[in-house]
Amino acid sequence: MPKMKTNSGASKRFRRTGNGGLKRGSAFRRHILTKKSTKRKRHLREAAHVAAVDLPMINRLLPYN
Repeated sequence: MPKMKTNSGASKRFRRTGNGGLKRGSAFRRHILTKKSTKRKRHLREAAHVAAVDLPMINRLLPYN
């Protein structure tokens, strides 16, 4: 059986955590930042965890991570 291909877009967006979860970056941080408060932008810098219901779908895109 041939090897499965890793989805290159997903591999750039998600990182595996030590316990087998996934980290992701926050959305809403690219443009139109003037109307967003400093506190909101500061919290958007932090990485977030992928929800448990979404893990099976993303794990299919990242077979070897």
